[in-house]
Amino acid sequence: MDQRSLPPIQTTARDDAVLKALAEFVGTEGLKPGGRLPTERILAERLRVSRNTVREALTRWEGLGLVERRQGSGTYLKAAVSPDMLHLPLTLAGGNDFTSLMQTLEIRRALEAEAAALCAERASEADIAEIARKLDIMEHAFRTRDGMSSEEDWEFHQAIYKVSGNPLFEQIIAAMYELFHRFWEHPLGVRDFGHASFPYHRTIYERIAAHDPQGARDEALKLIATVEDDLKRGVAKLKLADLT
Repeated sequence: MDQRSLPPIQTTARDDAVLKALAEFVGTEGLKPGGRLPTERILAERLRVSRNTVREALTRWEGLGLVERRQGSGTYLKAAVSPDMLHLPLTLAGGNDFTSLMQTLEIRRALEAEAAALCAERASEADIAEIARKLDIMEHAFRTRDGMSSEEDWEFHQAIYKVSGNPLFEQIIAAMYELFHRFWEHPLGVRDFGHASFPYHRTIYERIAAHDPQGARDEALKLIATVEDDLKRGVAKLKLADLT
């Protein structure tokens, strides 16, 4: 890792400049989720700011679910970042309760359907090939790990958001990282949660590859419908358990 690739920054708008410099560094170094960032001391030296300034910037990223601090090990990237990302986490007070999950799903429905349609309109052949690669990785993980393919699933959808051509999609999704990942944590005690949505990832891809915006939108809505069914199934089981 070339520590010299972090250029010193000016003192104006320092907080935002630090965040942007960190994002540029991640992109320049090609760091992927799971990769370790330099220490706070090294980052502070290269940026010519205090360690507290760096620590505050990383804390903001941690709040977004973009990095994870591991005691005695370091700070690790959890999601893709870019210099144009939002730096405000979008959160709900609830956890994996039905109401919070349904509220998040309403946002997912709007975002994923429109992103899929735009992706179908704008995807180049290279874009389609990359989405196909992400899909193959996700399908392999799903089949070999008993349906446990959360990060691969996330990467597949991230590829679609990116190709949509609207950077706001990526920004909003990054800010909702924690909320969206609750759907892969067996919410409401449903062990096979999300399994019914698995085949729709390929049908979404097929409509994108065919440059069929309405078809891609329809398949994305079908995927979300299966997730909603899982949520309703889970809450029904919880209510039944309360009666017994």
